[in-house]
Amino acid sequence: MVLSESAPQALELLSARGFDLALIDVLTPEISAIHLLNEIRGSRDTADLPVILLGHADRAVAAFSAGADDWLAKPFAFDVLAARIDRILARAARIDELKRSNLALDARIAARAIELGEAKAELAVARTDRSRLMASIRGLHDALALQRNAA
Repeated sequence: MVLSESAPQALELLSARGFDLALIDVLTPEISAIHLLNEIRGSRDTADLPVILLGHADRAVAAFSAGADDWLAKPFAFDVLAARIDRILARAARIDELKRSNLALDARIAARAIELGEAKAELAVARTDRSRLMASIRGLHDALALQRNAA
């Protein structure tokens, strides 16, 4: 756990380290929590970082619209906060697993596409060979027919 005194410092810490979750108080000095959340969502490195905002209920809709994963109104019970953190971290773990599965599937699809391309090339060669063989057989058949007619 790392505590930040300001939104700019929080952004710097978030981009420099790999965090599992950000817990943001809407009373962050210098930059609004919504602006901070927009910055987090706008960065490729932190776009998927789970974020819980803490504050007054009147800002909840704006927080969810900006991409907050959860909102907890102040004052709050710490056991409720702990339960929400556990839920969000569990969901993030499931999402990470899905991303890994998707990457594995993408790799398998790419490998199958390569195999399919190779099979198509082999099929084209086989068709060409078959056409040549059929032409040769027709030629031999025609030559044999000419020999029979001449004899």
